[in-house]
Amino acid sequence: MTDITTDTHWGIPGTYVFDLALSQQGYAINKMCNSLKTQANRDLYLADEEAYMTAYQLTEAQKDAIRQRDWLRLTQLGGNLFFFLKLAATLGYGLYQIGAEMRGESYEAFMQTRRVAGAV
Repeated sequence: MTDITTDTHWGIPGTYVFDLALSQQGYAINKMCNSLKTQANRDLYLADEEAYMTAYQLTEAQKDAIRQRDWLRLTQLGGNLFFFLKLAATLGYGLYQIGAEMRGESYEAFMQTRRVAGAV
């Protein structure tokens, strides 16, 4: 499968459209992340992250993005935010933390761009 390594997709700089190609490329990531909706699977993942990723046949690039908690790279590799939020929550990350990291900002700087009083 094709690996998207440029900073544009569909001609929209910095945007990665979750199309059929990315869906196919990220199938294993998304399947693994979706499995984390149960406590038993979250416990298994946290007990041995490497074994869990291997069981879902993730590529080395996918595993590396997860090891580094590189949410933008996961997106580029076909990870869908709605699925990898289950992984993020398992690891103690929230949506705004992911957004800040994907934009290359600190959490505090990112929160200054939110217009919701008391957003956490």
